[in-house]
Amino acid sequence: MVTSKRKFFANIVLISAFVLGFLFLNGDGEKVEADTKDVYQNIEILTEVLRQVEKNYVEPRKAKDLIYGAIKGMVRSLDPHSSFMTKEEFRELMSETKGSFSGIGIEITVKDKVLTVVSPIEGTPAYLVGMKAGDKIIKVEGESTLDMSLMEAVKKIRGPEGTKVNLTVFREGEEKPLEFAITRGVIPLKSVRYFLLTPDIGYVRVSNFQSNTAEDLSNALEALEKDGKMKGLVLDMRNNPGGLLSQAIDVSEMFLDEGIIVSTKGRTGSHDIEARAHKNSHPRVYPMIVLVNGGSASAAEIVAGALQDNKRAMILGSRTFGKGSVQTILPLSDGSGLRLTTARYYTPSGKSIQSSGITPDIEIKFIAPEKDAKKKAPRFIREEDLKGHMIGESITEEKKSEKKSETDKEKKARELLEKDNQVRQALELLKGWAVFSKIHEDPSGDMVKQ
Repeated sequence: MVTSKRKFFANIVLISAFVLGFLFLNGDGEKVEADTKDVYQNIEILTEVLRQVEKNYVEPRKAKDLIYGAIKGMVRSLDPHSSFMTKEEFRELMSETKGSFSGIGIEITVKDKVLTVVSPIEGTPAYLVGMKAGDKIIKVEGESTLDMSLMEAVKKIRGPEGTKVNLTVFREGEEKPLEFAITRGVIPLKSVRYFLLTPDIGYVRVSNFQSNTAEDLSNALEALEKDGKMKGLVLDMRNNPGGLLSQAIDVSEMFLDEGIIVSTKGRTGSHDIEARAHKNSHPRVYPMIVLVNGGSASAAEIVAGALQDNKRAMILGSRTFGKGSVQTILPLSDGSGLRLTTARYYTPSGKSIQSSGITPDIEIKFIAPEKDAKKKAPRFIREEDLKGHMIGESITEEKKSEKKSETDKEKKARELLEKDNQVRQALELLKGWAVFSKIHEDPSGDMVKQ
């Protein structure tokens, strides 16, 4: 018993030292102004509470659990994105940026003190059962998420592949909560998909920003540009929950030759950065439209803001999520970790993304296609439908038979255009862009000065 108490009070001394260090020193080891007397008084209260819990609580508690709980409470009071992680939780967080992990495939945050889905990751179990950005998770396995920390929620929702997790979700517009029983799976970290919408207009979907996103995007663009016919690009970052800042900067630089990409400002100079674009060895001058919505957050907002403020792309869709804070991951001596908000993001024009998000140049709401839309669509009778119609000189039966069968990517493009009004609008704008460019060219091919 004596040994146990010694360990307990030794841990109290350690946590006191930790808190004092946290309060008196910043990341550069410089002293920070603080009311010394007030700090020591509060440390005494913390020590007193720990002593009383150890002595009088109805059930014995491990000193480590009490101290971890105290640290978690302190960090949780800062903001929804800061968190203290145990050794196991820290290891799980690190797995998100490389390799793969097992779960249901959602990015979550705490918004207005409620566990909220930022975005389901495309193709994952959560996406396939119909979870949506903005869904509020009010229960996990029947347990209320009220006052549950972000890392606690992640730990409960994740689990071995093939097992199930039950979520109770409140969705705006629904009369009662929705129940989801989701089978966990391995969450792939492939973040870039691409194909041609038309022979000269490309489509790239970036679903998140992981360690290989910029490389994958570069390969996708090279594949789309290989024949030199690309006249426009749709960059789709809807429901992209973000990820690595470094990847957002690299992706932005692929389309910019100069100018600020993003800046961050924190309490100390070590957290202030200004990322600038450099001259590209492979310039890309074709027009671009970037698609965003309320599920586009963090790194996705950085890319959208950089391209918008530098007049490189037109932003289309709805206002983004508005996560404009920087979290620094700090490993601790016992293998645990601290995820701490250290700065805010700012777009090239100096606007903070936090809460306000990115407002599109063209605001268009997504309209979900009706299941029987094809039945309702008017069908006009054309010459080719008339019995005994003459075949035009440019189209013969022989040529018809020579038409290639639809490839997988062509099918994806057709299906996307059929069901997605925002992509259709983006495509029409790019087509119009090309038409107006031709109108303003003189016979020699040089652009007419306005």
